[in-house]
Amino acid sequence: MVDKLGTAPTGLCNRRSLIATIALLPLAACATPMGRYTVEEAVRRLLQLSSQRAFARLTEPGGFYDDQLTRITPPDLGGDRGGAVLSALLRTRAVRDRVGMALNDVAVDLADNAAPIVMDAVQRMTLADAVSVLRGGPTAATDLLAREARGSVVEALLPGASRALQSDMFEMLTAALSATGGRDYAALADNVSGQIGDAIFRAIGREEAEIRRDPGATRDPILMALLR
Repeated sequence: MVDKLGTAPTGLCNRRSLIATIALLPLAACATPMGRYTVEEAVRRLLQLSSQRAFARLTEPGGFYDDQLTRITPPDLGGDRGGAVLSALLRTRAVRDRVGMALNDVAVDLADNAAPIVMDAVQRMTLADAVSVLRGGPTAATDLLAREARGSVVEALLPGASRALQSDMFEMLTAALSATGGRDYAALADNVSGQIGDAIFRAIGREEAEIRRDPGATRDPILMALLR
C-alpha cells in the first residue's frame, strides 16, 4: 500500500511514537525538585508542553482543516499566463474546496517533520530575559520561539510540500502549473510551507495561552507555581 504522497505509509504507530516521545520531555523533568528549577527551565517546560499538545492535535486526521485557526487555504497566485490560469482555477469553489482539503491533508503529514525541529529549538533557545517572557502576554514564549525557529521549520517543510504538489493528488493543477515551466510550483510550495509553519506556531500559542489561563490543569508543580 502507498500513501497519497507516493511513499510507503508510516502508519499511525510512528506518529503516536513521535508524540509519545515529545510527551516525555515535560514529564521527565517533574522528577527534579522544584527548587532546582530556573525561570529559563520553566519557560522551556511551558513551550514543551504547549508544543506537545499542539502537535497532538495537528497530526490527527483533519487536524489542520477542521480548525479555523490552522486551516491551510489555496493561495491566489497572479502573474503571467500560467499564474492567471492557476488563479482562475483556484477561484472556482469546487476546485478550491477540493484543493484546500488536499493541502490540509498534506499539512497533517508534514507536521511530523516539523515536530522534532520545534522541540530542538526549544532546548536551544537563548532566554536573555526569561522573566519577562514568563510574565509576558498569553503567547509571549511562543512568539519568541517563532522568531527563532520559523525559518528552520518552513525550510524543513518545503521539500515535502514540493513533492506533494507534484503528486497525483493535485492532477487538476498540473496543466496550469506546467505552463509556467515550474515557476508556480515553487511559488505554491513556498506559500503552502509558510502557511503550515505559521499554523503550527499559532497552534502552539493557543496551547500556551490555555496553560497560562489555567496552570493548575497541567498538574505540573513548576508551572503552577510560576504562572500563578
